[in-house]
Amino acid sequence: MESMIRDIKLAPSGHDKIAWVKNFMPVLRQIEEDFSKKKPFAGQRLVMTIHLEAKTAYLALVMKNAGAEVAITGSNPLSTQDDVAAALAEEGINVFAWHGCTDEEYNTFLDKALDIKPTIIIDDGGDLVSMLHTTRRELLPGLLGGSEETTTGVHRLRSLAAKNELEFPMIAANDAYCKYLFDNRYGTGQSTWDGIMRTTNLVIAGKTVVIAGYGWCGKGGAMRAKGLGANVVITEVDPIKAIEAVFDGFRVMPMDEAAKIGDIFLTLTGDKDVIVGRHFADMKGGAILANSGHFDVEINIPELEAQSVSRRTVRNNIEEFRQKDGRKIYLLAEGRLVNLAAGDGHPAEIMDLSFAVQFFSALHILQHHKDMKKDVYLMPDEINERIARIKLASVGVEIDELTAEQRAYLGM
Repeated sequence: MESMIRDIKLAPSGHDKIAWVKNFMPVLRQIEEDFSKKKPFAGQRLVMTIHLEAKTAYLALVMKNAGAEVAITGSNPLSTQDDVAAALAEEGINVFAWHGCTDEEYNTFLDKALDIKPTIIIDDGGDLVSMLHTTRRELLPGLLGGSEETTTGVHRLRSLAAKNELEFPMIAANDAYCKYLFDNRYGTGQSTWDGIMRTTNLVIAGKTVVIAGYGWCGKGGAMRAKGLGANVVITEVDPIKAIEAVFDGFRVMPMDEAAKIGDIFLTLTGDKDVIVGRHFADMKGGAILANSGHFDVEINIPELEAQSVSRRTVRNNIEEFRQKDGRKIYLLAEGRLVNLAAGDGHPAEIMDLSFAVQFFSALHILQHHKDMKKDVYLMPDEINERIARIKLASVGVEIDELTAEQRAYLGM
């Protein structure tokens, strides 16, 4: 099968990027060493739809070395790195992606990847699952199951399962301890502000930052904003998360009120229309809008454009929307994931844990699919612990072990 990429000549730079992140992903290196010998995925066909950058590329190579035939696409038009895609194509991976693809091209890439007739999938956001439930249902009989990388995708899976419409077992990799405790909190927190700061070249200290959503991603974004010296405001719809934000020392208020005082707005909810027309009308001139939710629907861009007199790019990944009264509102990275569209995504050490979860999720599907229903599953605790122990060993940390008497006391 031929790949669809921007330019194969870009591969050398991609190889360098993959080699760099591999240095800082000891868990995946251990997995590669163990399973490249056993090749448990021999004869399996894997389709991956994840942000196509160096860390994802290394996971694809680990899966290939464990025996799988791999096809990969990007899960966001602006997060694909063309040199990394080229490097993977040189390594014998079926690659269908390029940076800045249109919606039509994006769907074509998904279709092409599915042409390998996958037995296992790794999805990020749910678009692959959606296509398998609609236009590519002929592939369902050969599919064992898969896993989902992000919160938005898990929401979509659980919605299908609640209606008894999910056609194969899926593991919510996003909900594994070794994923959300680190990836969503520390990964999102660091990479989001990296994307915002490198794009704007503005100071964060002293500004009022409005964080929409106080889930694990929101916690990470708020924690890092506070550390950078911002005055942080949280908006929420969940009363428990809202009181948690209060106890963490943040101001909490409705977006209608926060819109009047915010300098930087960051959405991390996984829902649509978090910031809409009436909020834009109340914002200060110079307000900056960014999103770290999976889809570009959290900030209602059509409404922002409709009430603007002009829209223009003023700096790479920054669009200016001039309002009728002369105020200027700035949107970063087209409202897409700012940490990937305007940055390099999560640090390698963080994705080391997340992608170890994905590897073992795929392995669990392979080994146990016959006993699994068409439902959404959590990662077994023993796999989380296995990943954590490998990671601890890689950083030279030892922990205590329970004695036999302690285990008996705890009923273990």
